[in-house]
Amino acid sequence: MIYMKILITGGAGFIGSNFVHYMIRKHPEYEIVVLDKLTYAGKKENLQAVWNKITFIKGDITKKEDAEKVIKNCNWIVNFAAETHVDRSIIEAGTFVLTDVFGIYNLLEAARKFDISKFEQISTDEVYGHILKGSFKEQDRLNPRNPYSASKASAELLCKAYFETYGSPITITRSSNNYGPYQHPEKLIPKTIIYALSNKAIPIYGTGENIRDWIYVEDNCEAIDWVLHKGKLGEVYNIAANQEFKNVDVIRTILKLTRKPESLIEYVKDRPGHDLRYSLNTKKIREIGWIPKTIFNDGIKKTIDWYMRNTQWWMPIIEKEKVDFHKTS
Repeated sequence: MIYMKILITGGAGFIGSNFVHYMIRKHPEYEIVVLDKLTYAGKKENLQAVWNKITFIKGDITKKEDAEKVIKNCNWIVNFAAETHVDRSIIEAGTFVLTDVFGIYNLLEAARKFDISKFEQISTDEVYGHILKGSFKEQDRLNPRNPYSASKASAELLCKAYFETYGSPITITRSSNNYGPYQHPEKLIPKTIIYALSNKAIPIYGTGENIRDWIYVEDNCEAIDWVLHKGKLGEVYNIAANQEFKNVDVIRTILKLTRKPESLIEYVKDRPGHDLRYSLNTKKIREIGWIPKTIFNDGIKKTIDWYMRNTQWWMPIIEKEKVDFHKTS
């Protein structure tokens, strides 16, 4: 058996923590190290069920010493650490540049210094901008339209530059909108579930016609693992379930499943630069053997059930941070 020690940065966040759970189930022989700053979006509670099976280190990728300390003895890195919420990026873009760009620089430098054999950067479909018809392929030009997606595109370009210049062992995944357990209530689906359960008005930007391609988080975790083990170095892989829905239809589905009236929907002023439609061509990752397993109707039922059973997880977030529910993803 080959010894493998994997560093998962941002592993206490939404997708990161789900990936930690997945990797422990899928690869129990691997040693998992989690680095997380524990910002508002990262919670130790997300890792409670596997706490005794991981090494957790509180740290900040924007600090060189933190990056080097954890990378030093690892074989692979999967980087989820990032600021991710578009609304917050519009208000405080500098935080996103610091974490999503300078933080990646620190990780890349440390990975090069300690001769890491694989570095997988987790990115987003938002780096492409929006598309009215068709689907984006990996070689299409990047056209980010808000500070968040611009910071993620910048991180990707740094990764590609390190691959070309230094031969750094990079792979990049661009996933569509994720949903599932442990997602912060500021995001569209958990926000809608929580407000539906609370019989409160559910805000939606503009007309609600914006289209997103939704993937259940566990499917994305499997795809990320697939690229980690089978992806070609220097390449980018789109990850999506190719299940597109208008935001308003997602909300209507949740209302139907929670037996709540559509009169709860409240249309609010649209946000600046709101992308109209995301869509990814996933031929490339399917060619290396990955396909999504979860259809949206099944995934959203599982997600609703999780939030209904875990009020103790999300209620303190609502009360402590006073999440602004008149902003949606």
